[in-house]
Amino acid sequence: MLEAIGLDDEHTALYRLVLQAPSSSIDELAESAAKPRSEVRAIVAELERLGLLARQASAPDRVVASPPSLALRPMLLDRERRLTQAHEVLVELSEIYRSGAAQRTAPDVVDVVLGADAVRQRFAQLQASATEQVRVLMLSDVAFLDATENTAEDEALRRGVRYRVIVEKAVLEWPGFIDAARESAPFGEEVRVLPTLPTRLIIADDDVAMLPMRSHGEERSSGALLVNPSGLLDLVIATFEEYWATSTEFISTGELPGAHDAVDRDLLKLLLLGLTDAAAGAQLGISVRTVQRRVAELMETAGVTTRLQLGAEAVRRAWV
Repeated sequence: MLEAIGLDDEHTALYRLVLQAPSSSIDELAESAAKPRSEVRAIVAELERLGLLARQASAPDRVVASPPSLALRPMLLDRERRLTQAHEVLVELSEIYRSGAAQRTAPDVVDVVLGADAVRQRFAQLQASATEQVRVLMLSDVAFLDATENTAEDEALRRGVRYRVIVEKAVLEWPGFIDAARESAPFGEEVRVLPTLPTRLIIADDDVAMLPMRSHGEERSSGALLVNPSGLLDLVIATFEEYWATSTEFISTGELPGAHDAVDRDLLKLLLLGLTDAAAGAQLGISVRTVQRRVAELMETAGVTTRLQLGAEAVRRAWV
């Protein structure tokens, strides 16, 4: 974990190998690391440049590790110094920004971001700047950034940032959505569902919100609006909270009888949210026939004869 001072996993792993031996040759390191000699030689050269390795005096073809306390400490102190300087500049620039923001006129409350690349960059920046929570409205056909490209969300979750995400029902039909939502839940991401939503939205803490310049039409991804601290931002946040209060919790914790609790619970949730048997089955990776069989078994367990009654009974028993 020395990325903070510029060492990636490969450099760190090789340094560890050299630390474990009195001295090492390129061939020995290549064999231990299961890497080509040319790649190991390049890493060794870089570690030498950084002062982490040195040539053995009696055998120049072998390398020895420099003591970590001597080799790494100057690098860490330099990085700390740079971070301190950067923090001081951040404080200064933030003060300048606040001074300017206090003089904003009504039109300055909203900034315009033009171009798909600029929108994606700002979307990532908002998540990277969040310290407490990120609130999101997610539509099925409007996205600032493809989910597979949104690495900033994973990094924010690892930092302990809470995510509250409301998706419209059609999003539940995306392949793998349930698995992704369930994997993110332990890291602080809550997902809820509403039948439809008016627009895409992201709010970083209580500091700034971003929404598409246009929610519909061919140009919906060509620009975005940034809403800065103001009464308008307060209204946007309040609107999200209203949606959150009326949305349906997606990841449930109620227990079901039988051997397939998680699948049955997810199936009930999807059907109650209005998905067809085919769509629910595709999301869960089971066939339509299996969906129908599981529903029949749940109806028998609940002692009901219709799906409508099953839905009511599932809610009453806290299965969903």
